[in-house]
Amino acid sequence: MKIRFINTFLFVFFLLVPVVLTGQQKQKIIFDCDLGSDIDDAFALGLILTSPEFEVLGIVMDHGLTDKRAQVASKMLYLTKRTDIPLYVGRKTNQIVGTDTPAEYSGQYYWAEGFTKLKPNPKPGADFIIETLKKYPGEVILITVGPVTNIGDVLKKDPGALKLAKHVYSMFGSFYLGYGTLEEPVPVPTQEWNVVGDSESSKMLVSSGAKITYCGLDVTTKVWFDKDHQFRLMQRQSPLTDALSALTVLWGGEKPCLHDAVTVGMVLWPDLFGTRPAHVRIEGKAFTVIDESRDPNSEVALTVNVNEFLKRLMNRYITQNLGDNE
Repeated sequence: MKIRFINTFLFVFFLLVPVVLTGQQKQKIIFDCDLGSDIDDAFALGLILTSPEFEVLGIVMDHGLTDKRAQVASKMLYLTKRTDIPLYVGRKTNQIVGTDTPAEYSGQYYWAEGFTKLKPNPKPGADFIIETLKKYPGEVILITVGPVTNIGDVLKKDPGALKLAKHVYSMFGSFYLGYGTLEEPVPVPTQEWNVVGDSESSKMLVSSGAKITYCGLDVTTKVWFDKDHQFRLMQRQSPLTDALSALTVLWGGEKPCLHDAVTVGMVLWPDLFGTRPAHVRIEGKAFTVIDESRDPNSEVALTVNVNEFLKRLMNRYITQNLGDNE
């Protein structure tokens, strides 16, 4: 009798252990970005690829020369052996939607020029977002880190689709701080690029009724990837870190501000951030304004633990082993 009990116990134990060990479900995400313009998109994608907390349902290219952005993303996914992640492309736009200025050809595009070993899914990016949110209502976190043209297209096709997202985290806006540096902050709001790039779609996002947290310049301008971090990244010599280092060189700047990686970090490490509820609207063409007279329609990020964020970020980059060097 005792032996039978022990055997039964062991059977149940070993049956349940895998459930316990895998009981924490991965967070489903969609990542919408303008990879290839500023360098922070590449760092954000690198963080996503090294984060086992995420189930990446799709990566979507947004704004400008989306086909060239898709080549950069395809090469990153191929080199890191993350070809399991589907890639989608949004429609091409001019540099600023609604103007005649053609989209710029970024230096980072040279890194993947002619790359054809992995190609994006032919489904339009906006259609993929709508279908995925409907397939997993209340389960998907949508992360946007570029001008929100795809989101505007989603809302034009299905005005209620964005409300199906579990949450939207958007690198978007300037509420108390403008473009500046950690050493020399700009203590007045400015027109933030992701709002400027497509102001019509930006207005649609803020009035969508979705659950949104804005990770704007108030926190992102405090996080910079200095020369010491860049040197450590280069020394790692893995497919991912080599890609990030090469793209940083082609970007041409001296010290990246990690706007978009910070936004991904808000999803991974909420303990590092302070937010406040606020009613956000867009005034004029592209100023994000908090209306204190109205009930909140979003959360706005105000603080970030910079040192701990960089420590955790670097740990992800240095300890990953994506792809190989063969």
